[in-house]
Amino acid sequence: MLNRIVLVGRLAQDPELRYTTNGIAVANFSLAVERPLMNQAGEREVDFIDIVTWRKLAENCANNLQKGRLVALQGRLQIRSYEANDGSKRRVSEVVADEVRFLDWPNKAERDEYSGPAEEEMDDLPF
Repeated sequence: MLNRIVLVGRLAQDPELRYTTNGIAVANFSLAVERPLMNQAGEREVDFIDIVTWRKLAENCANNLQKGRLVALQGRLQIRSYEANDGSKRRVSEVVADEVRFLDWPNKAERDEYSGPAEEEMDDLPF
């Protein structure tokens, strides 16, 4: 059996990081992914797909990604059921990502907060 999903899209919201009662990090966010075909109005429709990441990957996503950032990810589709507070049964479809690649740079304000080497220091590097 095979359950593998590859998506490229932009974050529709900032990742929400929380921890389980056992201290395991989990981050949730929504990814906006354009459909490959245009609709009758000549526009591309967008699917908003719920994404879940765990452990170190969850912390990396929460600490480095914000709404609007472009990412590629791989994972598996998970469909789970739960009972809502009102007693109704609900089903949730989500992608549990095991790899997330950042495809763009943060905006200038976010780059200014980056604690890596300054651009002037980078110019002095021999390569």
